[in-house]
Amino acid sequence: MPRRHTTLRATKVTEFKIIKMNYPISIIRILFFLFTLSSTVKGQISQDSFPDWALGNFIRPVDKNPVIMPDSSSVFTDPMTGKQIAWEANDTFNPAAVVKNGKICVLYRAEDKSGKGIGERTSRIGLAESSDGIMMKRLKKPVLFPAEDGQKEFEWTGGCEDPRVAVAENGTYLMLYTQWNHKTPRLAAATSKDLLHWKKYGPVFRKAYSGKYFNMATKSASVLTKVKDGKLVITKINGAYWMYWGESAVYAATSSDLVNWTPLLDEQGNLKVLMSPRKYHFDSMLTECGPPAVLTSKGIILIYNGKNLSGPDCDNRYTAGTYCAGQALFSGKDPSRLTDRLEKPFFIPTESFEKSGQYPAGTVFTEGLVFFNDKWFLYYGCADSRVAVAVSNQVN
Repeated sequence: MPRRHTTLRATKVTEFKIIKMNYPISIIRILFFLFTLSSTVKGQISQDSFPDWALGNFIRPVDKNPVIMPDSSSVFTDPMTGKQIAWEANDTFNPAAVVKNGKICVLYRAEDKSGKGIGERTSRIGLAESSDGIMMKRLKKPVLFPAEDGQKEFEWTGGCEDPRVAVAENGTYLMLYTQWNHKTPRLAAATSKDLLHWKKYGPVFRKAYSGKYFNMATKSASVLTKVKDGKLVITKINGAYWMYWGESAVYAATSSDLVNWTPLLDEQGNLKVLMSPRKYHFDSMLTECGPPAVLTSKGIILIYNGKNLSGPDCDNRYTAGTYCAGQALFSGKDPSRLTDRLEKPFFIPTESFEKSGQYPAGTVFTEGLVFFNDKWFLYYGCADSRVAVAVSNQVN
């Protein structure tokens, strides 16, 4: 996918130099067109080579990102301390997104200044809404946070991290997020009717297999959705809800109620690995599930976040530790069967705000995807510090 706005910035410099050399305007225009047409970010899949199943041509709106940044003026009374806390003063990143009442609502992870590094501060989930997907109006208080409730042992004092959000056909919003108590990260579920008030259900694997995976580190869940009546809604296959989950590999789980989930196992009784990192690729270290998966006529598209290794098995086109976004296709009849996968990322860090902050190796961490006004809006975290958006007109 070409970076059209990045290319335009580069060509402005080229055009200025040509004008100073007094070339005819017609030649300038031809050179400008050819340069724009041929330029592709190194190591990123070009639009021409996209398979027909993939979601492509995501373009960052020019001069509009980041769309959400830290705000030290937002304060609320923290239930853990009883004190006023600037809950989103340090970083705002890793956003979910959903459509509600004709607007895009973005639920994002925010960190205060209570610690010195990633994972040491308290995370809470904030809410912003937008009529155009770009200009955001934010609430001053978080909507999901560690509180005096039944989830204290799982959320104090690390908090609530990395939400993925989707809506069921009955209008119930589902949030799958990470509970962090500075010991074990656990996937958890919460539901809401208005995105403001959430009912926490706790760890999603607590009941499965007599709690076999309850104390295992679990993260990053992408529930299966489809486009219906112009927006994404949670859907079933063969009578069950599905989600992809995992950080070091991609696994799957099914559910009948969206809050209690049963992981898929292989013939040996271990977690069934559906997809894993590849040597010498952008996803050589991690294949971490991104926004809700999408059922299309071609199959199930899973957008995921690939992390690059350091050392001999890395992809040397990317800095060690870089996060780029990939896509995989699973069977629409058997969601556990991988049928295709992009060889290169479709979205990589190129902007300064994607390569500075808490994670300067370079990060575009995709977590939010909505279909809105016949366009795809992809929301992502930038270097664990900001929220940005890219937009595609492609309709699968």
